[in-house]
Amino acid sequence: MIAGRNIGIEILIMTRPDKREINELRPITFTPNVAPHATGSVLVSFGDTRVICACTVEENIPGWMKYQKVKGGWLTAEYSMLPYSTLDRKRRDISQGKLDGRSSEIQRLIGRSLRAVVDLKALGHRTLWIDCDVLQADGGTRTASITGGAVAVAIALNKLVAEGKIKKSPMNKLIAAVSAGVYREVPVLDLNYPEDRDAAVDFNVVLTEDLEFVEIQGAGEESTFSRSEMDQMLDLSEAGIKEIVELQKQAISDAESAKPADLQGLADAFQ
Repeated sequence: MIAGRNIGIEILIMTRPDKREINELRPITFTPNVAPHATGSVLVSFGDTRVICACTVEENIPGWMKYQKVKGGWLTAEYSMLPYSTLDRKRRDISQGKLDGRSSEIQRLIGRSLRAVVDLKALGHRTLWIDCDVLQADGGTRTASITGGAVAVAIALNKLVAEGKIKKSPMNKLIAAVSAGVYREVPVLDLNYPEDRDAAVDFNVVLTEDLEFVEIQGAGEESTFSRSEMDQMLDLSEAGIKEIVELQKQAISDAESAKPADLQGLADAFQ
């Protein structure tokens, strides 16, 4: 697709690397139940970005909650990029003796986002561990992790309801995330790696299914952006989130009848 934008008397012609429309998401898929030992799990794909998101329920709460006598439960997240997820091998954090700053910031974002839509008091005396492991990175790993993490949490909580451990799911609504940016002077939705690398402005937008904002991360990459461009990026993000939420709902529904994914199923998801 060729998109045009007037800049004074000059007309800028812009083509995205993968030929998508400026408001078009990458192909998004969810493969539920990929981690049999997790309470809820899903392989989420945003184009060539693929992340396994798993939710494990621990019938306990952190020590600080006990000490401070905080009622309810807790939700926390961990994020990692596997060494082979990028073109150049990424060293494991453990080999460096500490979690790198980017991974720490992303897992805190995932945790914050999911806690915004889960009633922790209604969760009871338990902890939800959300593990997001990036199998393949092509831009938007944090937004894919939030989106897939929400599906994994919903599946896990539905399982607790089915087992009679809780009366109803404490997840109040779905949440999803998507990136937007200014690429070659044009606001676009859902940046892949080449776009993310070369974007003048990069946004990550986290919204509930009701299109309520949970978090916005945005900055110019050695550049500035106008109010108009920001509004366009937010409009693109809202439209994208609407599409993503419908896919999430279908994945959660499919998980109820889906058997644990086998190795062939995972291989097919990469085709």
